Amino acid sequence: MLSKGTAKKVTIYINEDTRYHHGPLYEAIMHLLLQKAVSGATATRCLSGFGSHHQLHTPKIEALAEHLPIRIEFIETAARVDALLPELYEMIGDGLIEVQETTVIKASGAEAPALAAQPPRERLQGKAKMMQLFLGEADRFDGEPLYEAIVRRLRMMDIAGATVYRGVLGYGAKGHTHREHFLHISKDLPVMIEVVDAPEKIEKAAQAIEAMMEEGLIVLSDADFVRLVRPADIRA
Repeated sequence: MLSKGTAKKVTIYINEDTRYHHGPLYEAIMHLLLQKAVSGATATRCLSGFGSHHQLHTPKIEALAEHLPIRIEFIETAARVDALLPELYEMIGDGLIEVQETTVIKASGAEAPALAAQPPRERLQGKAKMMQLFLGEADRFDGEPLYEAIVRRLRMMDIAGATVYRGVLGYGAKGHTHREHFLHISKDLPVMIEVVDAPEKIEKAAQAIEAMMEEGLIVLSDADFVRLVRPADIRA
């Protein structure tokens, strides 16, 4: 926990649309800081700005709004900042990292409670069935996005879990290419929903979802699952 005394303040300036692996760079940085137990960090979206390229970015022009600056700021001990900087340097290819000496006058917040001993995890293994649903983001059901209606129906059917993936590029049976571009955001990007559960539950869910879809693709596959849980998490 950060305490009173000398410290270092780190300020990072990057563009909102800068990517890192499969997501925004600023989110990856925030996850890293959280994972490294930094006392606290804040990411703010600026209203306008320009950098070394001398291009003014403003929300008033749609094409330039994608490049609005993001400012991430945190304060930590000198030792922890020095340990974090090499990893941050590798992540940030286009941006600015500023480090300043500072003094913490007051550090509030309760000490983190001691972690209770965790019971040993259990390993569950068995047969399952995977269902993958391929549809368009613009598909509707009763006036709402089809993918949202499907997830709600799966929850009502007590399916263990579902994950929705939004594609950035794809085409389907009609041969139409759908892509995302900062100058043109497609209104019908591909969406995939992936579900894994007991075979009998997946078969019932597939029948219910088929009645909701006007067009699309449902793929069922046999699967083996390995689930690691704490005893308290095992459902009867």
